Order: sequence, then structure tokens, then C-alpha cells
Amino acid sequence: MPLPPDEGATADPVWADDGPVEAHHDTRELAARFEDEKPGRVLSGPVGLLFTGGTVAVALLALWQVFFPLPQGSKYYLIFFLAGVLPMVFLAYPSGVRLRRRPAERGGPSPVDWLLALTALLACLYPVLPVTVGTGGGGYDAFLDRQGLLEPLDVALGTVLLLLLLEACRRTTGWILPAVCLLFLAYGYYGGLLPQSWPVAHAGLDFAQLVDAFYNSDSGFYGTPLDVAASYIVLFTIYGAVLDLSGAGRFFVELSAAAFRRSRTAAGRTAVASGFLLGTVSGSGAATTVSIGAVTWPILRRAGYPAERAGGMLAAAGVGAILSPPTLGAAAFIIAEYLGVSYLQVLGWATVPTILYYLGILLSVEIDARRSGVRPVVIDTGSAGRLLLRFGYHFLSLIVIIVVLATGASATRAVVIATVLAAALSFLDRRHRITPARLVEALSGGVRGVLAVSAVCAAAGIITATTTKTGLGPQAAALLVGGAQAVSSEPAVVLALTALLAAVALSLLGLAVPVTASFVIGWVIIGPALLHLGVAAPAAAMFVFYFAVLSEVSPPTALAAVAAAAVTGGRLVPTMWQTLRYALPAYLIPIAFVITPTGLGLLGIGGVGRIAVAGVVSALGVTVLAVAAGGWLPGVGPAGTPERILGAVAGLVLLWLEPLPVTVGAVLAALAVAGVLVRRGSAGRAGGPSVAELVDHREERE
Repeated sequence: MPLPPDEGATADPVWADDGPVEAHHDTRELAARFEDEKPGRVLSGPVGLLFTGGTVAVALLALWQVFFPLPQGSKYYLIFFLAGVLPMVFLAYPSGVRLRRRPAERGGPSPVDWLLALTALLACLYPVLPVTVGTGGGGYDAFLDRQGLLEPLDVALGTVLLLLLLEACRRTTGWILPAVCLLFLAYGYYGGLLPQSWPVAHAGLDFAQLVDAFYNSDSGFYGTPLDVAASYIVLFTIYGAVLDLSGAGRFFVELSAAAFRRSRTAAGRTAVASGFLLGTVSGSGAATTVSIGAVTWPILRRAGYPAERAGGMLAAAGVGAILSPPTLGAAAFIIAEYLGVSYLQVLGWATVPTILYYLGILLSVEIDARRSGVRPVVIDTGSAGRLLLRFGYHFLSLIVIIVVLATGASATRAVVIATVLAAALSFLDRRHRITPARLVEALSGGVRGVLAVSAVCAAAGIITATTTKTGLGPQAAALLVGGAQAVSSEPAVVLALTALLAAVALSLLGLAVPVTASFVIGWVIIGPALLHLGVAAPAAAMFVFYFAVLSEVSPPTALAAVAAAAVTGGRLVPTMWQTLRYALPAYLIPIAFVITPTGLGLLGIGGVGRIAVAGVVSALGVTVLAVAAGGWLPGVGPAGTPERILGAVAGLVLLWLEPLPVTVGAVLAALAVAGVLVRRGSAGRAGGPSVAELVDHREERE
């Protein structure tokens, strides 16, 4: 999410102790570095005007489609949407390749970029152009009629679009995703040469068949991922830009600070709450990490947090942005489309896991404050009540999204209504009114924010179409399940091992490709394995979603942790390990709702009783794991190694939501607590104060 206005070079200070704490003066540039894409050009002059006009036209087309859909169908709209965004990618993102005679320019697009942009426009619009090909007529209907029997010109233009999408992905996300797409392409073309006894072998496809699947089918370039980008994501990025320009971002940070004022954990709580609130209009965990870190890291530093621990907290809070309703990451919209459910239902599935995730972070904050002897910090931003009375209207548009969804309206209509409301409410603050000029900025910024995602989603069609044509999904699922069955034939063990193998595979996949592509690949390859073992479709989809998102905090890449280390100046590897400690519940909860039927209660499925049991037991498990990871029992004192080991085992066992494991986990947790109490009593009888008492005494002196 872009930073709130005026939070870049010279943000209004947040006061801590005896002086103001300034935001990082390079915050905007730093946030751009850690988006899910490479930094783009800053376009100005005539080129900038042309780019702004193009992006605004795409935004208006997306808004028009919500209320007056094109009669030819959604694919017809997707053709025009891709024709609008793909050329913009080549204008906005440099190639990164230096030519011998002309270094890579810092200014506008090169002649090659213009050529690629014009070629992309032609290749995208070709299916709707009145061009007579072969013996048939021209236009969109004739193009659809040639499905499965493409003419040479169709194949040529489809190949050009394929290459352009790979280049667009390379420019925006790097080499890895194009390499993965080429790997799937090679599998589709050469798979027939594999020994037919191999499970992944297939009959083989010629190149024209592959291009037909990519260019003229509903599972290729114009499949569900691009449909989601063009129908949902672009509207939510526009909404985020409007909410951002209206001053909501600054309000969320100041409200978080005001809510806790002065306490030992005020700094940590402010960082976590800021991450959650800013994340409601963000699609990038790394960018949110930078946004909250720019303001809260100086406060955390003054409170006495080590750079690495603060960085872990910021990264975990930032990644929570993609996991938190009411606006989850882009893959959540794909879940709604794949499963044929409303977006509100997906939000419902994410609610309890989000609560448990932030419960784990907040417990870790409390533990760290006591274990590290963090100092209280005065955060003077006025009272929370006064801020709510003056600027609380920023919450209204978020609430409206949920209310409108609850009435049965589509997510697209809900977000458009929320956007209009946010723009209207901006006039209550004369500093942040959405004037016509700022509205153009929001529309253009919203579309620019979806350029990379659109390229990724269109390229994901290479993967989905190849998988569909070759039957790779069921074959890969059989291999995954077979690997688990080689260890044990017990169904429960097979399911647990399959879930663990899937979690590892998804985590490794997410290290290489963006979250959206990671989800698409994971769903078509790993999803069938979970469904084959009887896992409910919502649980399987959310499982893949969570582990795709967690790639942002998984070493060795851990983009959110890298962003946090850049803000705090901390060492990278320790920051990554601290991030893992804070984000631990997010890794374990998805396994819990996959391996047992009771776990569906964590997704709000199965009635009040199941939901209550699953929520309470999982909350206990998260609490015990936080104590084990942090080495401190709040209100009692430090936990020794035996107690921490007992607590870790108890937490893991509790997440197996069956009566016997829950009973065993509760007993182990009670033994761990008893061990901490005995340890504190022994320290008291030894004649000296415990560590907890020393820390509390120091806080009283301060």
C-alpha cells in the first residue's frame, strides 16, 4: 500500500518521551523497493500524460464493467483490459538490460519499449479486430469459432503474446516466474517423450495445441486469475489509493498510538495495531512492513527493542495485512472464483485464523516486553476518543464493504460504493479532499498498482492451461499422496504427512514466485491431493492460500523480513528468525484445519459448538507456543528449557483438534506452567528476587 500523504520525506512527527520521532525520509522509495514487483520508472512530461491517460481509461473501463457489463461476455472484457495494462508494463518498467550503445535510461521508455508496447496492443486486440483469416470471417465470434483449429496467423499472434507476457513478468517480478512458465510449456510440448510408465507422462501436445489452450480458451491467458485481477483487484487497488489520499493511513497509525499511550508494551502494540489497520487496504506484506516501520521503529528503538526483534515484529504485523479481512490478498478473490462462493464467505473463513494470528503476535509482544526489560514510552498523539470523533469516519467505507456484501451484492459493487463513500468523506478534512486532480491520481495509481499483478495472472494461464491439458494435477497429487502412504497406511497419518509435505512444497514454491502465482500453482498441483484425501474444499483452498502468503516471511528470501531489516538496520538472518517466531501461528493453524474435521471450526464451518471448541483450544495452543518460543510466562516469570520443551509439545498436540490429543496437550501445558511456578518459588526461597520482580521493580522506578 502506498504511504499516506505527507508520510514520505517529512511526515508529521509522532511524539515519544521528550521529542518527536520522524518517519524514515526515504520511506516512499523503500516501500517501492519491497512491493511484489521491481521499481518502475517515474514518467513525466508528454509520456507521463499519456501513461496517466491510459491508466485512467483502464480504471474507467473497470468501473463501467461493474454496472454495465459488455454484452459479449467477460472474456471480451478481459481482452480489452489486458490490451490496456500490458503495453503500460513496457512503458512503466525498464528492461534492466544495458545496450552497448545506449545505457539503460533513467528517464522515459526506449524505442524498444515503445515497439513492445505497440506489439502488445496489437497482439491483445487481435481476437476482436475485424481481420478475415482463412475461409472464415473476422472479429471476436469468428476467433472463438476457430478454437481447436487455429490458423497460422492465430498461432503467430498467440506466440507473440506468450513471449510478451513472459517479458512483462521478467520486468516486474524477475526471472523465476518466466522460467517456471517455460518449464510448464516444455512439459506440455515434450511430455510425450517421457517414458509412458512414469506417472507424469502424457500423450504430448504440439505447439499449436498449446497456443490454442493459452490464447483461445477459458483456462489460458484469459482465465480465472486474469479475471480476478481485472474484476476485483484493480477496484480494490483504486479503493486503497482513494482511502490513502483521504488521510486514512495517517489516522490509523495515530489511532494505534493513541490507544495505548504509556505502557511497557505500548510501542509493540502500536506497531501491531498499525499493521492490522493499514493492512485492511493493502495487498503487500512487505510494503505494509515499510509503512508501519517508518513511523513505529523510532518508537520501538526508544523503548529499547533490539533492531532484529523489532524487525521481526514489524514483518509479522505487515504480512498479517494479506491475511486480514476485510481486504485479503489477491489470491483470496481467486479462491472465491475457483470455489464459486461469495467473497464474504472467504472473509468469514479467514476471521478466526486472523484472530489467532494476531493473538500470537500480541502475546509475543507482551513476553518480549517483560523478558527484555522494555521501557515504557510516552506516545503523545491526543486521546483515542478525540481522534475517533474527528476522523473515525475513515472506518465507514470499510464497514460499508461488509454491509453491502451481507446484502448479497457482489464484491465489485461493494468496493465501488465504498470508494465513492471514501472520496465523499474526504471533504470532511480540507487537507485531504479528493479533488478532481487527486481523483485522477487515485485512478492512475490504482491501475499502476495492478500492472505487475495482471502480468502475473495472465502468465499464470500458461500453468493452468498446461496442467488442464496434460492432466498434471491428478498425477502430481497421486505422487504426493503416494509419498505419504509409503511411510504409513493409517489414513490419519497419511493425511498429516501429506499436509506437512504440501506445506513444505508451498513454502519452497513461494520463495521463487509471487504470492498470486504461488497460489495458482499450489491449487492446481497440491489442491487435488488434499481433496483426494477428503479435505473439504474451503480448508484445502485456505491451506494453499496461507502457505502461499507465508512465503513473505519464510527464509531464505523472506521479503517482509528483508524490508523490516532495511528499516531497522538490523542483521538480516536474526531478523528472519524473529519474524518466524512472531508468525508461528500462521504456519500451524492451516495444518490444524486440514488434518481434523473439528479444525473446520477454525474456518467458521460446522456450527457454533465446533467453532467455539476449535477456537478456544487453538487459542490455548497458540498461547502455549508463544510462551515456549518466548521463554516467559506473563505474570509469573521466565520459563526454563524443560518447561519450554513441554510447552512446545503441548502447543503442537493441542492443534490436533481431537479429544485425546487435546487432553494430552492440556496436561502437558499444565505441567509446563507448574514448572515455571516451581522455578519462581525456588528463586524466591534462594533469597533473591526473580527476574520478573527485578523487571517490575525497574518499571516502577521509571
